Amino acid sequence: MSRDELFAWVADLLAEMFELDRAALTPASNLYADLDIDSIDAVDLAVKLKQMTGKRLQPEVFKTIRTIGDVVDALVGLAQAEPEPQSEAQAV
Repeated sequence: MSRDELFAWVADLLAEMFELDRAALTPASNLYADLDIDSIDAVDLAVKLKQMTGKRLQPEVFKTIRTIGDVVDALVGLAQAEPEPQSEAQAV
């Protein structure tokens, strides 16, 4: 998925989850200042992203997210992350 496709997917998700105007969402939109997403909403978003991607954002990454663009960057990072190494029992 390209960055533009990821942005569209995240923006659609945010609009649906938090009843936001989809047309007003940009990569620079600040989740807290512009969109009034609070810390509980941010956790809900992280849970939803994990459900939809099957991967969990690391807490140190989650703490750095401020904008929709940051969410997209974090998802790109998840996609590029090395897969979990298989144990010998799994590989056989």
